[in-house]
Amino acid sequence: MKNLKKPAFLASALCVFITNICISQTNPSPPAMPTQQNKIIVDRIIEAAHYKTYVVDYCLTKINEASAKEGWNEQKAMEITESINYKNFRDAIYNIFAFYDEVELETILKAYEKDTAYQTTNIMTTNKVLLNNLNIFANDIVKGKYISK
Repeated sequence: MKNLKKPAFLASALCVFITNICISQTNPSPPAMPTQQNKIIVDRIIEAAHYKTYVVDYCLTKINEASAKEGWNEQKAMEITESINYKNFRDAIYNIFAFYDEVELETILKAYEKDTAYQTTNIMTTNKVLLNNLNIFANDIVKGKYISK
């Protein structure tokens, strides 16, 4: 009986220790966002780069592909199309510009405003993380996750 007390105590102590570790974990921090002033500049960059149009067009392409593949009726296609709301994706764009300072953002904005060729191969269409987030967003729209009920 004496030999069983030591392993039982160790097992109990281990369970208490593991439980404390699991309970002490915190929620992840919110994604990084630019300052209010920088959000204004980012909005101007988005406008100059026509990125809002790019997002909507990308979503429409995904909807058209899914509609043709799955044989949606006109009503379902229209309902899904109407659920596209750029504001649901805007935070992902803000996040990629969160670590730029005001001077860097102004420099980027001037590049977009000056050179129309720069707009077609811009940071937002070549950023792999943002493209992945856009793909997830478009697929969620296709699945109907943004339809207001």
